[in-house]
Amino acid sequence: MKNYITHDEWCIIEDGFHPEHNVITESLMSLGNGRMGQRGNFEEKYSGKSLQGNYVAGVWFPDKTRVGWWKNGYPNYFAKVINATNWIGIDVEIDGVELDLATCEILSFRRELNMKNGTLRRICTLRLSNGHEVEIVSERFCSLAHDEAGMINYAIKPLNFAGKAKVTPYLDGDVSNRDSNHGEKFWEEVGKEVKGSEAYLTMKTKKSAWENVPQFTVTSGMRMKFYQKTKEIDPVSLPVKKEKYIGFSYELPLITGEQTIIQKYTCNLSSDNHAPEKQVETAKKYLNEIYHLGFEVLLGEHTKEWEKKWERNDIEIKGDIAAQQGIRFNIFHLQQTYTGEDARLNIGPKGFTGEKYGGVTYWDTEAYCLPFYLATADSKVARNLLIYRHNHLQKAIENAEILGFSNGAALYPMVTMNGEECHNEWEITFEEIHRNGAIAYAIHDYINYTGDKKYLSEYGLEVLIAISRFWAQRVNWSEAKCKYVMLGVTGPNEYENNVNNNWYTNLMAQWTLKYTLESIEYVKAEFPERWKELSAKLNFNADLEEDKWEHIIEEIYLPEDKERGVFLQQDGFLDKELMEVDEITEHRPINQKWSWDRILRSCFIKQADVLQGMYFLEEKFSLEQLEANFDFYEPMTVHESSLSPCVHTILACKLGRIEKAYEMYVRTARLDLDDYNNDTEDGLHITSMAGTWMAVVKGFGGMRVNKGEISFDPVLPEGWESYSFRVGIGSELKEVKVNKEGFEVVNL
Repeated sequence: MKNYITHDEWCIIEDGFHPEHNVITESLMSLGNGRMGQRGNFEEKYSGKSLQGNYVAGVWFPDKTRVGWWKNGYPNYFAKVINATNWIGIDVEIDGVELDLATCEILSFRRELNMKNGTLRRICTLRLSNGHEVEIVSERFCSLAHDEAGMINYAIKPLNFAGKAKVTPYLDGDVSNRDSNHGEKFWEEVGKEVKGSEAYLTMKTKKSAWENVPQFTVTSGMRMKFYQKTKEIDPVSLPVKKEKYIGFSYELPLITGEQTIIQKYTCNLSSDNHAPEKQVETAKKYLNEIYHLGFEVLLGEHTKEWEKKWERNDIEIKGDIAAQQGIRFNIFHLQQTYTGEDARLNIGPKGFTGEKYGGVTYWDTEAYCLPFYLATADSKVARNLLIYRHNHLQKAIENAEILGFSNGAALYPMVTMNGEECHNEWEITFEEIHRNGAIAYAIHDYINYTGDKKYLSEYGLEVLIAISRFWAQRVNWSEAKCKYVMLGVTGPNEYENNVNNNWYTNLMAQWTLKYTLESIEYVKAEFPERWKELSAKLNFNADLEEDKWEHIIEEIYLPEDKERGVFLQQDGFLDKELMEVDEITEHRPINQKWSWDRILRSCFIKQADVLQGMYFLEEKFSLEQLEANFDFYEPMTVHESSLSPCVHTILACKLGRIEKAYEMYVRTARLDLDDYNNDTEDGLHITSMAGTWMAVVKGFGGMRVNKGEISFDPVLPEGWESYSFRVGIGSELKEVKVNKEGFEVVNL
């Protein structure tokens, strides 16, 4: 764990520069607006350890697969959101000495992410090698009001000298991904243009070997303003042109004790939203508009948009600043990562904060993110997340066909950008098939919350039938057990690969088949014409398929130990040496300290597995069953998946284990802030942040929804004076306030 971020209710503050943690801080202080994002890098050159990151939503490249041993069914490429043109760059030389925080003496330093208005501000005092002392103040944001724009206000103040500064703002398209499988760069320059104080750089992704993968074009533009003594000045500029690079060089006089302010207005327009042949022309008009609005007006518009978001979605905790900072940090990054306006987009596990996981879609969206957006946004946002999967249904069917399935069976990819599977670790690609269950459950979750049963007939049932066909083919009848079994799978707990009869996977298969049958009967009764059309399209044989599904539901094998009163994660789990996490004497996390062989043979659990199933389908299990399984599995869980602690928080609250619930809440809320798993430098755990929200609302708040009816059963952790949150359901917005005297629900 790291402990260098100042505890504050609304800000993430690095007080004093910590170069050893700089890459972590860059992740923490990332900015985004749903359309583009930027890590918390410095504007000026920094020769120390850094991960430069600029991302444009929906723009990706098929990086060639890198495996040691090819297996049938492997995808050809790993799709990833790629590092795009660096738009924040401003190189600075003062009297011939380059400004570089890695080489100069830092006299004071403060970097601050203001979550209330979505701005990143830095103020530092530096002593250069020539003895000059200078104060740098920078502030920037990715506009929520103009979501293809980013603005920077950069001020230089000489403290003990007067001299000259050479300032070079630039756009740099010669970027790469640290996680490139073969060290390849993915961009080619299309063109660049300079006119007065504005410049444009257009980059295009390289043509790939796969015909079905589109090429993307991104045009980045910049325009400059300069101020001294509060008056705008017009310095002479010289264009700087290099391959994949365009900039301006300015000579600026520096006045002792006076700020010289450099304002950089930028835009990033992609071919996803603009015709490539008109991109430069559109960028010029766009940039002209924001340039004439000016920094203060743009900041005001941006701040108002954040005010609207916090007015609806803030969670307030009194009496525990660390807990308060943690939940706001999580909500902040969720809100700036995904807005739900574009059904083509989804939520990558790292959002716009890093390269790991490639910015692609995982089952995290359906299992963890959907509940957050159901309660905190218009229902169309959650609907768009489901439509995203419906739009990929044919690809999911093709993915299953590659593995040998037929008759319209669908296996949704574990990792995807366009519906094709692009993950090439066999134990994930072929075996972590439980993702199908999460997608089916999300349809139920959405309809249960919104009452939008029309979605079932329009989109949902087609997906459910395709998934159910997969489950019906994936199981096989065991003569030895006289049960349907599922062999060779990996459950959510990825510390056990290639197991038989993973309880969670079998449970979700059973549940999906049952829910699909119920949904068929509903659509038959309420939308008979649609059912006639759908059954013909899918060539659905009711007698054959429904009878088979009913038999699987009744006879699927769900391993359990009746003596202990627990469900078993999979066949053979009790053959392991059962130990508690506290008995681990070596350093953790074990995924960074142990061999994979040792992990696979151990009983230690990466994330909730049996407990995940009991969380999803809690109405099926008694409190006594939950207690027995929680007491058996929780002590063996290392929580080295970011998705684990939130589920344990919710279940611990249900069991009245408030101290344990609080322990798990802090772990999920401050996972990145305190770098619990020693991986924050790779980017933030965006999708698990939705789990943090659930930990408060579903855990401490006890919120449940049953067929559109909402209820609360709140508890107050020790040390908290009070907390409150708001949730929307239907046309209502409710505020729940909990304190030591009790609680109230206010219909706003």
